[in-house]
Amino acid sequence: MNAPRRRDGDSVGGLLDGSTTFEELRERAIALRKEGMSRRQIRDRLKVSNNDILNRLLEGEPPPEWTKRPNAKDDLRTRAREMRLQGMTYDRIQLELGCSKSSISLWVRDLPKPDRPPRTREEASAIAKRGWEATLRQREIERQRTKLFAAREIGTLTDRELFMAGVTLYWAEGVKDKPHARREYLQFINSDPDAITLHLRWLNLLKVPREHLRLHVSIHESADVASAEKYWADLSGVDVSAFGKTTLKKHNPKTVRKNVGDDYRGCLVVRVTNSADLYRRIEGWWYGIVVGTQSTD
Repeated sequence: MNAPRRRDGDSVGGLLDGSTTFEELRERAIALRKEGMSRRQIRDRLKVSNNDILNRLLEGEPPPEWTKRPNAKDDLRTRAREMRLQGMTYDRIQLELGCSKSSISLWVRDLPKPDRPPRTREEASAIAKRGWEATLRQREIERQRTKLFAAREIGTLTDRELFMAGVTLYWAEGVKDKPHARREYLQFINSDPDAITLHLRWLNLLKVPREHLRLHVSIHESADVASAEKYWADLSGVDVSAFGKTTLKKHNPKTVRKNVGDDYRGCLVVRVTNSADLYRRIEGWWYGIVVGTQSTD
């Protein structure tokens, strides 16, 4: 399969062909913005892939509220001030809100200090421990919120975007040819199920026949081999009986390994037979990506 080509009208040049002026296109973009569409939705609707042109089309038009990332700090600040006015200490506020004392101090420093009785060392230690645990919980919430927001920024990939992602992933993780060792074939090995899923979908996009795939598990001999084989078979949509012989790594008791436990499933090896020509094209695609990024400087 050849590299997927950019679709017709994927740039603004395809729209400004004499029948549509920039001003008319801008009116359409602003109208879509006022309907509450995001930049990505407007880009897809108008087939405008150039960010500079999209910026010009939407210049001066504010984004809809739903696309704005909420500022959790504002809510925390308001709540902290309310709690301080109720006579709560920094420790109590930190315990309730899970934010740092330095932030609390900054938010409420203009408010009067509450009277509080002296506490024992044990009480102080217990409060500090609860405060730290609350801080860790809040950090985890913020960490997951950031990841979720970033994931939503990606949206659904086009075939071309999947193609580019697959080439980049393979060149980072797949087997590559070397001058001292001819390896003109496709082989991808990874323990990350998401990376394996993306790789298999990429191979499907390239129309690699399923009968050309050779899959097997590579795992330490001390692990639950049968469970790992079933896991990778379910993920790849291939029956366990179709897998090749599992590669077992000898266990060294002197080595302190972190990849242990029920969630350790080793790696899945995905090899494509008769893939020399496809490998050469992948290498060419990768160099095309490299040259393409240099030409944008």
